[in-house]
Parts: sequence; C-alpha cells; structure tokens
Amino acid sequence: QVQLVETGGGLVQAGESLRLSCAASGGTFSSYAMGWFRQAPGKEREFVSVISRGGTFTYYTDSVKGRFTISRDNAKNTVYLQMNSLKSEDSGVYYCASAPWPRTAESEFNYWGQGTQVTVSS
Repeated sequence: QVQLVETGGGLVQAGESLRLSCAASGGTFSSYAMGWFRQAPGKEREFVSVISRGGTFTYYTDSVKGRFTISRDNAKNTVYLQMNSLKSEDSGVYYCASAPWPRTAESEFNYWGQGTQVTVSS
C-alpha cells in the first residue's frame, strides 16, 4: 500500500512561485511513475504533469508548460512540482498520484494523496 502526502501549498500573489512536495511511503518509489493533478472549485480534476520512474521523461499540460517543472528524488522518495509565474487560474487543490507508467488519465493512477491547496490571488 503506497501512501502519498503532499505539502507546500499556500496563498501567493500572481507571478509568484511555490514548490509542492509529495512524500511517498509503503512501496518502492523508484518503481512507479508520479503525476500531479489539480482540481479547481466547481471543476473536474485535471492532469498537470507526470514524470517517469527514473525522471528522464516528463510531460505537462499545455497551460503550465514553461512555468511548472516536475522532478523527483528517488533517494528521498519524493516528487516535486516547482510552479513559477503563477496565475489565478492555477488555484485549486493539487494532488500527487502514482502509476505503473507515465500516463495522463486519472484512471491509470492507483494511489493518491489527500491534496494540498494552492490559492493564487490576482
């Protein structure tokens, strides 16, 4: 059973940065891909980014390309999401999740964290 805990959310102004962390336990972290999703109020949860097991492959949704960077430290069992030039539309609850392979569909991810709130004021 993999357990994921996100931290790093908060309230920032537009244009500022945040770094989210997701610490994993209960499994072999380096054996699964990791993704970030987000859910804004009143909207469905959406894919943000994914990283492969070894960190060599990354993929982003178009709206965050060039602003967000996903990375992982397998020695620390942690995946990160560096978010720069934040916009109000980036606000929402951010979730990390694990999957056997780097995918974008929620159904491909089998373990999820509880989420961390990101609020960007304009």
